[in-house]
Amino acid sequence: MTSGNAKTDAAINRVFALLQEWDKGNKNTRARILDEFIANNQGKTAPELELEFAQAASLFLTRLTAWIRLTYMLGTCVNQQLQAIQIFLSAPSGHKYLGEFLEVGGVLTVLEILGLKQAKEVDKAEALKLLQTICNAGRKYKELICESYGIRAVAECLARSKSEETQEQCRQLLQMLAQGNPKYEVQVYKGLIALLPASSPKAQQMAAQTLRIVQQIVAEANPNIVEPLLGLLRTLHLEVQYEAIELIKDLMSYEVQTLILKRLVELLKATLDDTVRRPQIFSTSVSSKICGLLTVSSRVAL
Repeated sequence: MTSGNAKTDAAINRVFALLQEWDKGNKNTRARILDEFIANNQGKTAPELELEFAQAASLFLTRLTAWIRLTYMLGTCVNQQLQAIQIFLSAPSGHKYLGEFLEVGGVLTVLEILGLKQAKEVDKAEALKLLQTICNAGRKYKELICESYGIRAVAECLARSKSEETQEQCRQLLQMLAQGNPKYEVQVYKGLIALLPASSPKAQQMAAQTLRIVQQIVAEANPNIVEPLLGLLRTLHLEVQYEAIELIKDLMSYEVQTLILKRLVELLKATLDDTVRRPQIFSTSVSSKICGLLTVSSRVAL
């Protein structure tokens, strides 16, 4: 037996032993295996992963995808499992891993994690990163996420999340789903409009911020954007006001300009009459912002 064959046999035996340990192991055993895999394989290419697993890396990925489908609702090692799957899906030249993950309904499983009330925010953030990796694989994968009701799932996660990290990952994913995805760009656009009245100021800010980008992609402005957008002018959160004002300025170049101007004038009148129920300083602040927008819009019209 040559030294090359001996090394190959040793590698095969090592991988076989690892897979047996996984199959027979309890939660703690599998958690340890996951930690070791994540620590030792970050950034590896598909050929390097195959070398590590004696050309049988898919056998380990299959076990990962099977276990996460069984345990994600229980929260068992979800973050570690997602990180391990991420190593496979983000591996250069690892397109076959992505195909294997999608074949077993991996996208649906990851999207369901976003909607679980009991799911940890760090797990949701990791799930969103995995979806972004899938998006980066190309247009048909963005369409697959959208066909799986991904836009709704991500938008609802953004609206409900209490973590800015999770919300930012949601925002990035929604933006990615709108870019280079003509079949679903309008659906993303409408989803962002629906977020404008959200109870979370951070969600409102991110929705308005992302709408400035997506508005340029869809070209035409939906009239339904006007009411919830102008409603943001009354918020006490300055960062939300800022994004709303910038988006309103952008929309002055679209057909909704007339509607915006009409509603701004009506809003100004209502604000001036509102001093009894609201602090004078707040009413004055809103009024000054509306007047500023009307001034800007008059310049645009000229």
